Amino acid sequence: MQATAYTYDPETRSGQVLLDDGTPVPFDAPAFDAGGLRLLRPGQRVRIETEGEGPGLRITLVTLQTF
Repeated sequence: MQATAYTYDPETRSGQVLLDDGTPVPFDAPAFDAGGLRLLRPGQRVRIETEGEGPGLRITLVTLQTF
């Protein structure tokens, strides 16, 4: 699934992405670390992997979108 980086805190390595419908979804340090990134800037297009749905939706991986 694709999303756009919305917020990112380098100290906690957590933040939020915006899904294409505008829904903000938080991610935690383990999801960020799983993608192997060092930094994330708001506005960057990212690929995410999730589990669950609705209010239980959880991001398990955040990485840069590549073509």
